[in-house]
Amino acid sequence: QVQLVESGGGLVQAGGSLRLSCGISEATFSSSAMGWFRQASGKEREFVASINSSGRYAVYAEPVQGRFTISRDNARSMVSLQMNSLKPEDTAVYYCAARGPYYMSTSNSRGAYAYWGQGTQVTVSS
Repeated sequence: QVQLVESGGGLVQAGGSLRLSCGISEATFSSSAMGWFRQASGKEREFVASINSSGRYAVYAEPVQGRFTISRDNARSMVSLQMNSLKPEDTAVYYCAARGPYYMSTSNSRGAYAYWGQGTQVTVSS
């Protein structure tokens, strides 16, 4: 069974940085586009960023554009999200997601992702 395991969440002051990582249990996911989503308390889960299978192309939600960077290391089966200039409104549970093998293109739609991690909490204090 495929597992996605996030790490790196925590508490940080506004203006600070955090790096989230997501480990993937199967090497076949090197052919899968990957994404990060987040869900704040009482709100719907929303798209944050997505990267294609090769790692050459990424898309971002407007609120994080220019502050967050998604990357991947297929040799290590890892995807990361570097978050800079954090704001209190970035506070949420962050989820790593995979579209599935051979679904190589990015997507900002929750329904396009078949596999999800358990989430990691990010809290930004003002």
